[in-house]
Amino acid sequence: MTFLRYTLLSIGLLPALAAGFAQQMAPKPVPAASPAAKPSAAIPIPRPAATPLPAHPANVGPSYIIGADDVLSVTVYDNPNFSATSLLVRPDGKITLPMISDIQAAGFTTTQLSADITTRLKQFIIDPVTVNVSVLAVNSKRVYMIGEISHVGQINITPGMTVLQAIATAGGLTPYANKKNIYILRGDKQQKIPFDYTRAIKKGDMQGITLVPGDTIVVP
Repeated sequence: MTFLRYTLLSIGLLPALAAGFAQQMAPKPVPAASPAAKPSAAIPIPRPAATPLPAHPANVGPSYIIGADDVLSVTVYDNPNFSATSLLVRPDGKITLPMISDIQAAGFTTTQLSADITTRLKQFIIDPVTVNVSVLAVNSKRVYMIGEISHVGQINITPGMTVLQAIATAGGLTPYANKKNIYILRGDKQQKIPFDYTRAIKKGDMQGITLVPGDTIVVP
């Protein structure tokens, strides 16, 4: 009887022992890897502001008359707050300066405009005022090229530019150009001024023609 009890007891414990043994033999779960920390956003490194290129005045004489679309520089010595660079002369002929606001520029030479600005600044500056006005770019003096020429369109002219120089600036004539019958149209009435290119090449560009802004050089 004792043996029978022991046997039954053993049989009853077998499932529990088997379950415990299986639990011990089962592989332990590997802990999940923690998500990688996101890299922090790169901190932008401030760069120094680019140094503006120095402005160089155009090659114009003291008698040059400022016109619309020209670019000016106004320097008030020892007073940079009143100075300005890259001032575009507007179609109405005016520029805008600190404190002074709008001021007429077209129709004046640089000397005349300097004197006008000097007078206007005396109400703001007690010390003697020294103002320099320079022309950075000449855009108001244009002539137009049409016909048998390499680059048709407008070109900027400089004081004293000849017809030959204007043609060369536009890339020269095409092989089909009628060199002896070139002419210039001038003014509202379209005055026709003949120009002999062949003669100018041989004897020099001395035909009594001085280009003026608004001229149209026609190459048939």
